[in-house]
Amino acid sequence: MAHLGLREFAGQVDEYIRVIVNSSLHKHDNELFKGKITMPQCLILDRLLRVGLTNMTALAKHMHVSTAAMTGMVERLVRDSYAQRVYDSGDRRVVKIRLTPKGAALVKKINAQRRHMIIKVFGKLSETDRRNYLGILAKIKDVLARE
Repeated sequence: MAHLGLREFAGQVDEYIRVIVNSSLHKHDNELFKGKITMPQCLILDRLLRVGLTNMTALAKHMHVSTAAMTGMVERLVRDSYAQRVYDSGDRRVVKIRLTPKGAALVKKINAQRRHMIIKVFGKLSETDRRNYLGILAKIKDVLARE
């Protein structure tokens, strides 16, 4: 591969990521592609699956959005019975969110679909290529975690 400047590198990475995401959404029986939920809603459901009952402020911080924006996203999840609000018995202003069984089933299905796609694609690469890819992803994750 010829030497790439950082701008050219960024352009190619952007193009590759777009193709990968688009292909993964369209080539599988994916709940996101079916329009059941949006990507941000999926991320919220996944977070709730991982941490359990949590408050709106923590969810908003995790998603890097305002609590007002988070309220709108959660409202749609509650409306569609994927999540539910839980009010503090001592202070009704304190609202926490948790997954419903329907929400847990959906996010587990999406996660399983994503893992299946990863296995299908990466099964066609060598173990060395997979190890190298994972090492680069770990470095990227570390850079992002420090920022």
